[in-house]
Amino acid sequence: MYTRLNRAQPYVLGLFRVVVGLLFACHGAASLFGYFAKDTVSTGAWPGWYAAVIQLVGGALVLLGLGTRVAALLASGSMAYAYFNVHQGDGLFPIENNGEPAAMFCWAFLLIVFTGPGAFALDQLFGARGSGGGSGEERRDQRTAVAA
Repeated sequence: MYTRLNRAQPYVLGLFRVVVGLLFACHGAASLFGYFAKDTVSTGAWPGWYAAVIQLVGGALVLLGLGTRVAALLASGSMAYAYFNVHQGDGLFPIENNGEPAAMFCWAFLLIVFTGPGAFALDQLFGARGSGGGSGEERRDQRTAVAA
């Protein structure tokens, strides 16, 4: 059973990356363009507008698997900033300060930074070694490291 699960790991990681990137990009699009009946943030307003741009662009890059690890690291950091500077003042735990989305996105993107983009990433088409692409032997070593 574990052999099958290990073989499916790159595909599940790829699907996880796609879903997390899509959800994050939707948050940015909603804040910038008013989609989903959300009010837009003023252009250049700190930190809301910059966070929305990071959400839209970072989410799209993660979704596509393009510069995945760098985009995920930036997205994770922006969500850590959001949690500690926007939400934590209202209470210690995410359940009491409405910081669950920020905390979940932060940890999801940090996971992507360390596991790589998985399958279906555009980085693999361009042979970008720094984002989880590279030779078959390097990918095999990465899977072994993740499994360990």
